[in-house]
Amino acid sequence: MHDVERPAPQAEMGLWSHPSGGRRNREEEGLMAEDGAYALFCATVDAASAVAGITDQWLLERIKTPERIHQVSIPFTRDDGHRELLTGYRVQHSSARGPYKGGIRYHPNVTLDEVKALAGWMSIKTAVVNIPMGGGKGGITVDPQSLSIHELEAMTRSYTERIWRCIGPLVDIPAPDVNTDSRIMDWLAVEYGRLSGVADPAVVTGKTVEHGGSLGRDKATARGGFDVLEAALHAAGDDLRGKRVAIQGFGNAGANAALLLQEAGAIIVAASDSTAALVSATGLPVADLAAYKDRNAHFCDLTEIERKRADSPLYEEVDILVPAALEGQITAANAERVQARWVVELANGPTTPEADEVLAGRGVHVLPDILVNAGGVVVSYFEWVQDLHSERWLLEEVEARLAVIMKRAFDAVTTLANDRGISLRLAAYAVALQRIADAIREGEVTPRRSISTVIL
Repeated sequence: MHDVERPAPQAEMGLWSHPSGGRRNREEEGLMAEDGAYALFCATVDAASAVAGITDQWLLERIKTPERIHQVSIPFTRDDGHRELLTGYRVQHSSARGPYKGGIRYHPNVTLDEVKALAGWMSIKTAVVNIPMGGGKGGITVDPQSLSIHELEAMTRSYTERIWRCIGPLVDIPAPDVNTDSRIMDWLAVEYGRLSGVADPAVVTGKTVEHGGSLGRDKATARGGFDVLEAALHAAGDDLRGKRVAIQGFGNAGANAALLLQEAGAIIVAASDSTAALVSATGLPVADLAAYKDRNAHFCDLTEIERKRADSPLYEEVDILVPAALEGQITAANAERVQARWVVELANGPTTPEADEVLAGRGVHVLPDILVNAGGVVVSYFEWVQDLHSERWLLEEVEARLAVIMKRAFDAVTTLANDRGISLRLAAYAVALQRIADAIREGEVTPRRSISTVIL
């Protein structure tokens, strides 16, 4: 399991987006109003629709509106015999391009409004990388830290009992998200098989490899972001050799990004967790730090490396900044202090709308989260295909296929951005909306196939 600083191994995360392509910061603004997150999603679609050439208001409403919303009560019993009734959700936003796809999160702040918005963002994310899937999201309003392992399993199985009739390998495929992991996905798959009588591992992704998970999924978000950065540098006539990098957030995505970048010749001069930042002008011992974090240790306790405030990587004099922690970290208040030439958004929503404008005005290249961190859902798709066809791909095959998809997505987004003179963020949204709109129009003429067997 993971905390908010460290997303699930490849959590299929949604995006807190603004029409101009920025984000809201829940840490600074508190919980959004009941209609805030979904209203934000709708506003983003409206803003990008002009670039996408979508003028049909009925079609826009179709794109924005969830196809199905499931709200369920979840009974379970605590270890001490106390019985509770929790609230859970599964929102199925769009199946225009394929089965619903998206994670399940366990968090005390989960609301229907949030889940609706995140389901919509999953529809956008699967479309921008052009995999044949739609968007969905689920969650339970609960503090998972208050649960024992036995209680966590009992709650997961009870939630599965409530939603198993509306999910399935060709209908809706959940995955890990905030505070859920491969073990929880294994429980969900087993319970689905028990209830449905169909023991099919393709019902969820993000499982352990032993239960039908895919090789490479643990590093997919970082590797997908690496592929996009490499493509962007190549397009600019540059490469990673000798580049100085700062990474904010050293959970799964941040740590693996550091390892990949260092292997490619970059120098990781700053990295932080939620407690402190570590800095070294000659380069940090990335592998040692990753192993240290695997032991649930904190950077603030390391005394042999220079320590700074946890937000200091944002302001280091580097070539590349990788925000891989929380939302809303680069704001109007601090964007002028960012010295990096490239910002690679591995986190969801690290840059606010106002900060986007400041960075653009200073010539900083921002590679947007909706594209950069989509590697997780791409490898989720690979896992699904492998399970459907009873195949097991080599790690090298997974990584090669991921690189092709991420670079194709970057090329499509960059082409539109250059043609229209717009940001990569807005171009990414527009590319996704065009694909969803085309699928809806095509579906009105010829119903889509329930499953795609074409990978690349």
